[in-house]
Amino acid sequence: MDEVKGGSGEAGIPSTAVFRLGTLGTVAADRFAAAVEPLDLKPKHVGLMAALAHGEASASQQELAGRLGVVPSLVVSLADHLQHLGAVHRVRDPDDRRRQILTLTDQGRTLLAQCTAAARELDEQFTATLTPAQRNALQEALAILAAEAGLPTK
Repeated sequence: MDEVKGGSGEAGIPSTAVFRLGTLGTVAADRFAAAVEPLDLKPKHVGLMAALAHGEASASQQELAGRLGVVPSLVVSLADHLQHLGAVHRVRDPDDRRRQILTLTDQGRTLLAQCTAAARELDEQFTATLTPAQRNALQEALAILAAEAGLPTK
């Protein structure tokens, strides 16, 4: 079936960067979710651990919710599971007993390293048909877009 054209004669929606990134993002996210599932993790758990690893040594659940752009109740739920796995340590803030402070544990750093290894392996598979120059260009372009969106690039 021919690609449906837009109203002014240009190529249709499948040729847009936003559509392609969204579609490829779904494929990549599904693959990553399957890769971390044996660790009893979901991508959002990994995101929380990454936020702790790349931020201050510890952070309140409220601060993490703001950093991740999610509701605080989701951080509480994610932290409950990560605490059960021994990946985070949660304590009351001595200056404000209403606040819970999360810290990534050694177990959490180990799990995050395993997730990073899985992501790198998926990167290799996902970009296997690209030349080294194309892979570098893709990484550079994604870093620029991520920075522009206020996302971590390292």
